[in-house]
Amino acid sequence: MKRLLILCALLAAAARPAAAGGWRQMRRIEKRIVAPAFPDAEFSVRDFGAAGDGRSDDRPAILAAIDRCADAGGGHVVLPAGRYFSKGPVVLKSNVDLRLEEGAVLFFSSDANDYLPAVLTRWEGTELFNYSPLIYARGAKNIAVTGRGTIDGRGSENFAAWKPRQKEDQHRLRAQGSAGTPLWERLYGAGHYLRPALLEPVLCDGVLIEGVRLVDAPFWTIHPLSCSNVIVRDVTVDSTNLNNDGCDPESCRDVLIEGCFFHTGDDGIAIKSGRDADAWRAGQPTENVIIRRCTFDTQINGLCIGSEVSGGVRNVFVEDIRIVHASNGLYFKSNLDRGGCIEGIRIRRVDADRVSKALVKFEPDYKSESRDNRPTRFRDFRIERIRARRVEGCGIDIGGFEQLPVRDVEIRDLSIDSAATPLRIRHTENLILKRVSIDGTRYDTKLR
Repeated sequence: MKRLLILCALLAAAARPAAAGGWRQMRRIEKRIVAPAFPDAEFSVRDFGAAGDGRSDDRPAILAAIDRCADAGGGHVVLPAGRYFSKGPVVLKSNVDLRLEEGAVLFFSSDANDYLPAVLTRWEGTELFNYSPLIYARGAKNIAVTGRGTIDGRGSENFAAWKPRQKEDQHRLRAQGSAGTPLWERLYGAGHYLRPALLEPVLCDGVLIEGVRLVDAPFWTIHPLSCSNVIVRDVTVDSTNLNNDGCDPESCRDVLIEGCFFHTGDDGIAIKSGRDADAWRAGQPTENVIIRRCTFDTQINGLCIGSEVSGGVRNVFVEDIRIVHASNGLYFKSNLDRGGCIEGIRIRRVDADRVSKALVKFEPDYKSESRDNRPTRFRDFRIERIRARRVEGCGIDIGGFEQLPVRDVEIRDLSIDSAATPLRIRHTENLILKRVSIDGTRYDTKLR
């Protein structure tokens, strides 16, 4: 019996998520995240023939400057003040910083054919060959997009209108992901209607996106995919087309998002790790993410984890967040097709003005399709020092499944001035509410 008790204790300890160490772990993660450094060499796109007049195609000059910079061992490809038109994608290479100086605008073609041939990417969490993202890198090391200029995706001129036409491709791709169809058979692009991301590094190590303003994205705005050591800092996203998420790190490790402003048509930040069987095969979680000092003014959700979390999401640290407006403020979502986990989440110091649905929401049954009964494991959340003024829906909404409850949630020092519904709690185990005040009523609760 004694040996059995010792074995059970060891198994229980092994099962605890890595974030159980709390905020000290965030400091260890932060030390590993280091911005890429570049040689001082500068390569002005003007020296390679860029006109910057808003009419000429400056893409050949930009690509030539990137090639020369990479061949020279790295440095800064500089876009001085001006309007630079790119008739197709800008592809970054290792050790290159694409720097847009103040007054520089890089804007892109709205002709879908300019983004062919198709490249390997993911679309809503499923792998495929699709139109190239507008700024793209694959397998690069030490890359950056920096400066005080503007990147204009011009999504509203064509791509953003594709959503009503995407259903057939969307369903076909999801079926291919579930069936394990070989990647070379998942060829989309020409004749199809799956919109590309604006800025997407894939399989890159050492990524810095800093200072720039990104507007009018075709689809997701910033989408680091299967990357490590990623920094998104002091960026403004002002893009309100359908599905315009601000920043979606997917299957990434060691990510820092700080000092950013998100005015978006969908989620401000949405952390993901791939969709259903396709992601189970890849086995790439998103882990070790720090988000701080960001502001959200969004048409849908503020800070979101999900719903494509089949590879798992763990060790996420969020602090000093302001929500001007969101549908849901802090939102954790998945469904019965996903599997995977969301665990080891730490959030503190959030200030919200107006939330139209829920301030804190756990939703494990979000848009289930096949209902294959593969629920996602939600566990180990610590949420503290949250202030909201007006919540038009529910203050705290936690709903698990009877067969797999949401577990180990602790919410402390949360205050809501006004909420239509204070609490909605279902199928939740080991819930602690301490010093929670909603509409002047105090809630101190322990559910085991």
